[in-house]
Amino acid sequence: MEGHQENSLRGHVFQSIRDNILNGTYKEHEELREVALGKELGVSRTPVREALRQLELEGLVTIIPNKGAFVTGITQKDIQDIYEMRFMLEGLCARWATEHITEAQLEELEEIIFLSEFHSRRYGSSGDQVTELDGRFHRVLYEASQSRMLSHVLTDFHRYSLMARRSSMVSEERARKSIREHKQILRAIRDNDANLAEQLANEHVLHVMQNLRRQGTEE
Repeated sequence: MEGHQENSLRGHVFQSIRDNILNGTYKEHEELREVALGKELGVSRTPVREALRQLELEGLVTIIPNKGAFVTGITQKDIQDIYEMRFMLEGLCARWATEHITEAQLEELEEIIFLSEFHSRRYGSSGDQVTELDGRFHRVLYEASQSRMLSHVLTDFHRYSLMARRSSMVSEERARKSIREHKQILRAIRDNDANLAEQLANEHVLHVMQNLRRQGTEE
């Protein structure tokens, strides 16, 4: 029992620090001090130190001997790789979601699209609500695939993608197109057209990739 609690604590500390790196709370090159993190999370330095070592293996943290642990930025190559992998997997997820999705999940996706359109009209592409709703749309699809492994991988990739989006500008036109693409994916799933759902999901990721590449050439 004690070992289980210890593992649970380690996992909580690791996930908390990891989430704060991926959501931008801890910035690129920021030093992650064990004592400060321990106080913030209400734990000793040991689970923090272990979490930082694990995060170094993931490439999110760099530990420099006698200096400390620092947040590692995501390179353009990392972003490109993530979107290439999402391009291969999002379509598969949409296909499986078509086969397994529940009525409750379909209704949730419809609600997310309705709210996305509302907030997009009101706040444009800069509103946090639009970004959060985009994440919710994909999370529901991942769950609907009924594949724990695929959901886990794509959830991680989507978090990295959010970091890329925060470091770039998403135009109002792209935000509106993204919502329209979500509607098309949902319509294909409702029509039980797995082939079309797969195609549209892949195209959706491809359009995001193209948008990021255009920005890269403009900077």
